[in-house]
Amino acid sequence: MPQLDTSTWFITIISSMITLFILFQLKISSQAFPLSPSSKMMTALKTKNPWESKWTKIYLPLSLPLQ
Repeated sequence: MPQLDTSTWFITIISSMITLFILFQLKISSQAFPLSPSSKMMTALKTKNPWESKWTKIYLPLSLPLQ
């Protein structure tokens, strides 16, 4: 029974990994990614709510005087 020749395995595995790396880099570099959200100038539409013009106070339990 002949012995299995493993002398070419190293170069085969390394060349396959390099090829896959190059293919993935080319695939990723060809994608068009959107701009970052911070670079967009979004103008928020300001709606006037009736309670925004009134002065209101929220009474928290801890802000009440001690009894």
